[in-house]
Amino acid sequence: MSENSWWNRALKVLPGGVDSPVRAFGGVGGQPVFVKRADGPYLFADDGTQYVDFIGSWGPMILGHNPPEVTEALHEQLSRGLSFGMGTDIEVELAELILSKIPGMEKLRLVNSGTEATMSAIRVARGATGRNKIIKFRGCYHGHGDSFLIQAGSGALTHGAPSSLGVTPGVAQDTLIADYNHLEQVEALFAAHANEIAAVIVEPVAGNMGCVPPKAGFLEGLRDICTKNGSVLIFDEVMTGFRVSDGGAAKRFGVHPDMITLGKIVGGGMPLAAYSGKESLMQNVSPLGKVYQAGTLSGNPMAVTAGLAQLKLLYKLNPWEDLEQKGVKLETGLRKAAEDVGTTVQINRVGSMFTVFFSKAPVIDTETALAADTKRFATFFHEMLNLGIFFPPSQFETTFIGARHSDEILDKTLAAAKIAFEKVK
Repeated sequence: MSENSWWNRALKVLPGGVDSPVRAFGGVGGQPVFVKRADGPYLFADDGTQYVDFIGSWGPMILGHNPPEVTEALHEQLSRGLSFGMGTDIEVELAELILSKIPGMEKLRLVNSGTEATMSAIRVARGATGRNKIIKFRGCYHGHGDSFLIQAGSGALTHGAPSSLGVTPGVAQDTLIADYNHLEQVEALFAAHANEIAAVIVEPVAGNMGCVPPKAGFLEGLRDICTKNGSVLIFDEVMTGFRVSDGGAAKRFGVHPDMITLGKIVGGGMPLAAYSGKESLMQNVSPLGKVYQAGTLSGNPMAVTAGLAQLKLLYKLNPWEDLEQKGVKLETGLRKAAEDVGTTVQINRVGSMFTVFFSKAPVIDTETALAADTKRFATFFHEMLNLGIFFPPSQFETTFIGARHSDEILDKTLAAAKIAFEKVK
């Protein structure tokens, strides 16, 4: 590594050389890739190397990079201005479109990141119920708000620090932990903390311990428990929203929460997120109510333009059935490729989200995810990378399929996987 390489320079000015931990390749080792540009299903590294992109900017690029409809809309908005700090017609149009597609949601507030959305949703739940405690699930990641960095997922699992320094004991004591897919633990927490729990927040499809689907009855059980106890059920659909179906996980699984947080796809690759809920909850948000939340760049016209253009294009193209079939092809093909060379893996998938776990046992929760062989995954990752396939650089992240992943690309990916599995067995 030369003294003047981007990585060496980054290490001198950025903590760990990155602006988000998983990019540092801590879960797989080696030197991180610096990306110069992207187009369609491809990333192009600073050294010119082309990779098939299965990260998709960690979810937003469901239509691939640089769809002309999105970039043209951004160019047009750029000529009108970057930021106004006032209301715009396009933010109203985006809110109307989102609410027309997400089941049960009546109002929403646009913010800048998934972290802001989940922090705000919890604040609304606490304000509306007058209660302090929340339940989250071990290994589920809801951004870096203090309340959520208690046994979190994503980079926190990758780097072996599921709880963050700087989170006060007072905050930690109001966050109760259950294991994902273990409804009996949720019932026990409610029994132990009657009339204290404001909300249950959950990734309806866990994506930050790798992809872990909900067991049959798990989401329905959460809905019943929250209804019975007067608590707010929050689906964190920052990852699943507009990905696992045209109405997100709430529509796919037929379970309607009280609030939904959205991000990634709704921003079209720009910093944009939203929290939404029933009228009875959202009327507590300032200026209507006393739950305060504000942001200079909330509803930023460039971000709103990208999100609105992408969502309009999504509904025009209606790619969800095609994405499902691509997911089936990769799932079955990866499983067969592993079997052909005598490697045991678990392939967890929901729609266009999936994870390859190097484990002999099914992965159904954080404990079984953590039992996967991360060293073998690291070898697999680098072998795939060397063959031009860019999977997420962590066992505990989700791999994303996009509309621009052609059959030819999928066949190339499966051929590369067979070679990589051979090196790992």
